[in-house]
Amino acid sequence: MTEFEKLEEIIARLRGVDGCPWDREQTHESLKPACIEEAAEVICGIDILTDTGNADNLKEELGDLLLQVVMHARIAEEEGLFTMDDVIRGLSEKMVRRHPHVFGEKELSGSEEVLESWAQIKEQEKQGKEWMESYLPEAFTQAQALIDKARERKGL
Repeated sequence: MTEFEKLEEIIARLRGVDGCPWDREQTHESLKPACIEEAAEVICGIDILTDTGNADNLKEELGDLLLQVVMHARIAEEEGLFTMDDVIRGLSEKMVRRHPHVFGEKELSGSEEVLESWAQIKEQEKQGKEWMESYLPEAFTQAQALIDKARERKGL
């Protein structure tokens, strides 16, 4: 069993009948603040690494951010929406699709061409789903409000 599989089992147990009441109560909505806070703490960990060379905080915060992903995937699985394998498969397929210069025949000469190719492929993938971007401004507004609340709680 991999460490990742152990983590998945831990989360399943925490959300199980005999698990933790707090973990069982969590929803995609209720976890929004933690998701934003953990992402900010990863940025903090990167800054600490850059300034001091110490990677311990980044390692811990990446784990906390991964917890958010695993928890959301577990909730989605319980709701019959998708599984963690679906998330991983979708990401793997996207990475291969968006890197035809690595996994296909396309030749690109540098980072700029890679970014242009990535943008073109992403645009093609999003065709017919343009309406989803209309949710982004509100998501940024929510994220900022959650950041402000987290700063207040931490006295920043």
